This record gives sequence, structure tokens and C-alpha cells, in this order.
Amino acid sequence: MSNLTTVETKAFVPAHDFAVSQQFYRDLGFTMASVGGGVAYFHFGGRSAFLLQDFYVAALAENLQMHLQVEDAQAWFDHVQQLDLPTRYGVRAPTPLVDQPWGMRDFAIADPSGVCWRIAQNIPGFVPVGRTAAT
Repeated sequence: MSNLTTVETKAFVPAHDFAVSQQFYRDLGFTMASVGGGVAYFHFGGRSAFLLQDFYVAALAENLQMHLQVEDAQAWFDHVQQLDLPTRYGVRAPTPLVDQPWGMRDFAIADPSGVCWRIAQNIPGFVPVGRTAAT
């Protein structure tokens, strides 16, 4: 019998300026666990991870969205506001923290390459509509 157990899924995130993007993610609070061969492995608390790549295509970066699910979106929003990323990195200001109709409270930021990060938490007590019992 084959072992099909998965260990982890990570996305490759493009970087227009690899060094600047590395610093951006460290400032955001991610740990850079390794770097080599044009790829840096980042994680946060051992549960959320991605691979930053020294590769850039504008159409990819500007259309890529990452979703970081957190326990407290307000705490993350406050943390991001304190970092003053627009001044430090020339990125857009974070969007407002909003309760979405799909049951998540979230806001969005963009990294220096234009990659959108949606940082969200589940809204306590949200009852989804239209889902089947199996999902």
C-alpha cells in the first residue's frame, strides 16, 4: 500500500527585489528558515509557510493572492498599521478590517512586488448558507 500522507503545501511567491522582499516578510513577523538557490523558506509559528522566489513576472505577482488565516485579525491589523509599510516599502496602505459575507473578518496588504495578502479570521458564530452537510 502506498503512503500518500501529505506533509505541507507551500506557494512560491515571486519577488521583484529578492532582498527587499526578504526584509519585508521578516519585518511582518515571518521567520526566514533558509535561503539558497534563489528561494527563501519563510514560516510563521511553524503553521504557515511559503517559498519566496527570486523570480518576477508582473502579471503573476499582481494577480497572486495569499490567504493567511489567523486567530485575531484585529491584532494583526494593529500590528501591520504599526509597521508603517507604505512609508518603509512604498506599498499601498492596508485595506480596512471588514466582516466579509463569507464569514471571515479580514483586511488586505500588498508586498513590495504587488502580491496581495488577505489576513483573516473566522467570524465566531457565523453560519454558512448554501453548503451541503458534507462540506
